[in-house]
Amino acid sequence: METSAAISALESAAKEGKLSTSAAANIRAWLTEPRYAEYAPQVAAHIAAGKWKELDDVFWTVIPFGTGGRRGRMYPIGCNAINDRTIGESAQGLADYVRECGMRSAECGMEQMPPLNPKSEIQNPKSTLTSHSALRTPHLSCALAYDTRHNSRHFAELCASIMAANGYKVYFLDDYRSTPELSFLVRYKQCDCGIMVTASHNPPSDNAVKVYWSTGGQIVPPYDKAIVERVMSVTEIKRAEFQQAVADGQIVLCKDEIDEAFIQNVVGQGSSGPRDLRILYSPLHGVGEFAAVPALWADGFRDIEIYSPHRQPDGDFPNVPGNVSNPENAAVFDMIIARAIPAGADIALATDPDCDRMGCAAPTSKTRKNVWGTFTGNQLSALLTDYVCSSRKTAGKLTPDHFVVTTLVTTPMVRRIATSYGARTLDNVHVGFKWIAQQIDAAGADHFLFGTEESHGFLIGAYVRDKDGAAACMLMAELAAEVKAAGKTLFDRLESLYWQHGYHADRQINIFMTGSAGMARMQTLMKAFRSSPPDSLGGIAVKQIRDYLHLSTRPVGGSPAPLDAPRGDMVILDLAETGQYVAVRPSGTEPKVKFYVFTYVAPEQLHYLDDARERMDERLGQIEADLRRYVDASC
Repeated sequence: METSAAISALESAAKEGKLSTSAAANIRAWLTEPRYAEYAPQVAAHIAAGKWKELDDVFWTVIPFGTGGRRGRMYPIGCNAINDRTIGESAQGLADYVRECGMRSAECGMEQMPPLNPKSEIQNPKSTLTSHSALRTPHLSCALAYDTRHNSRHFAELCASIMAANGYKVYFLDDYRSTPELSFLVRYKQCDCGIMVTASHNPPSDNAVKVYWSTGGQIVPPYDKAIVERVMSVTEIKRAEFQQAVADGQIVLCKDEIDEAFIQNVVGQGSSGPRDLRILYSPLHGVGEFAAVPALWADGFRDIEIYSPHRQPDGDFPNVPGNVSNPENAAVFDMIIARAIPAGADIALATDPDCDRMGCAAPTSKTRKNVWGTFTGNQLSALLTDYVCSSRKTAGKLTPDHFVVTTLVTTPMVRRIATSYGARTLDNVHVGFKWIAQQIDAAGADHFLFGTEESHGFLIGAYVRDKDGAAACMLMAELAAEVKAAGKTLFDRLESLYWQHGYHADRQINIFMTGSAGMARMQTLMKAFRSSPPDSLGGIAVKQIRDYLHLSTRPVGGSPAPLDAPRGDMVILDLAETGQYVAVRPSGTEPKVKFYVFTYVAPEQLHYLDDARERMDERLGQIEADLRRYVDASC
């Protein structure tokens, strides 16, 4: 189809409502602007075939930098899809922005970035690291890694070629490796930036790039917006030939050295104690066998079985329910538990495809070893916060200056546990581990104790600035071995925490709203929660609205007051009973609205845990039903 005919058909489709206005404008650009010339024939072919739904889906917006980077469904064309153009623009925009920053630290905010202290943060006995001032030289560098998803290697080589063509020295992990190891590589090699090609636990159709700053943490505002501005202004994507750049030393293939140093630093965060534990581990078709298993082994655990149906790296995630390798999903453990019981395992661990999240299952009692249960992210947060605080206190390494970092949608049990040990808690933090990483540097990495979020993300130690599934597996194994030696189970330990700190029950609800119409629904819904929230949820009155977008808090029927908090698109509804509240926010990585429902029974009100469980489970169900009715009525 000729360009003129394609434009005419495009205009007709837009008038007939087959395309959103924004999609039509973006498609026109891809048909007419020279920078998109190589993709114009594919766009025209879609128009000729009348693929209006497909075109609207991949063109209605420009894929943004969200909570976990630039992530979405792969499709060969479109500004709202992951393809060579959008990945290429991302790498080129990053290269342009980092170079532009250069020595202008005051303008770009680099004076706020902490110096790297290799003695306390990274164990590296085999070489001497250059000082952080090396970043101020004209010789720029970038770390790069990828996971087992479809096209991850292709996109990684594309990014490496672009960075090399722009004068960067690229340190390239030449095999499937974890996201935390990429964060480690940025810090270990003192790179100016990093790129991880992964879509974490998203469906097989998706891929993404996560962009990292010189701290080893993911990009945060205002840098993300500044990079997007550079991305949108990209006209030419420079690209070197990958193998030639390797031969020239512009791209350095590195693996063994980084693996060894990374595992050494992970294990350096562990604690001594029992190691009598039979572990069944699943990488869920991802990279975890190259991260979690070596960490467990180096920490002294020898009885490890890798669950064979999930062992093969495979971007289709064929043996996982729904083909979504997310350890947050309890159904992921069904097959694993079925193997764990006859294998006599004491614990089952799983990590997502890029091994930055960890999930766990275990027997519910010592006497009924064939009855297993899984743990929610909040339960794991509580267990590991207590374990880290306890082990550090036992080792004499816990002071009032030490702090735990968590998020606004993670169980408040974390704060209660940390406080009981005399540690500080920083929990006025938005969703996403990049914000936890930011707090580590802002508050001082020397006193960082533990970072945790409800979505199964955990970090101990300052060797990286992202959640680490390998370290989380190690900590969980140490805790499980400890309670086993005491004749208890992990569920026994959790119950003891409930008796001490109160019974905490929570539920996460996801309501998907896809495409441009879904985005409009999400915006309508968030506006409704801010202006006219439900009067009650689960039979409990809504007493206050915390609006994190407009940074205001308003009692129902009262006047708003300033809210001292980070800005973000989230609303929290505080209910009239202490410890009962609901957080609402659009996902930063998927087309859905997320609800986080929290309930609480204070320890002095606890008589029977089973009774509290039953009552709070019923309450959670009532609140969920009320929320779903409100959503249906509002949008």
